[in-house]
Amino acid sequence: MAELSMERRQEHWRRTRTLMITHLVIWFIFAYAVHWFASSLHGINFFGWPLNYYMAAQGSLIVFVVQLFMFARQQHAIDVEFGVDEDE
Repeated sequence: MAELSMERRQEHWRRTRTLMITHLVIWFIFAYAVHWFASSLHGINFFGWPLNYYMAAQGSLIVFVVQLFMFARQQHAIDVEFGVDEDE
């Protein structure tokens, strides 16, 4: 693991923190906000199912899995850029 200067450490943490906050906001939207407004989505159909049911039963879970892999990939790219990635 490379030793980083204080400025590079701060920049690495700033980018990591921004990425984490962005993903937490997306998680919050799909975990809570979509479900709070589910009743207004009842009239819209998605693959034959009411959209509110689909988002609660499948849509949010799909978003969470995709988000997990995207976060890992984006964080790895940040770590590589700053030279603190782990050897595989």
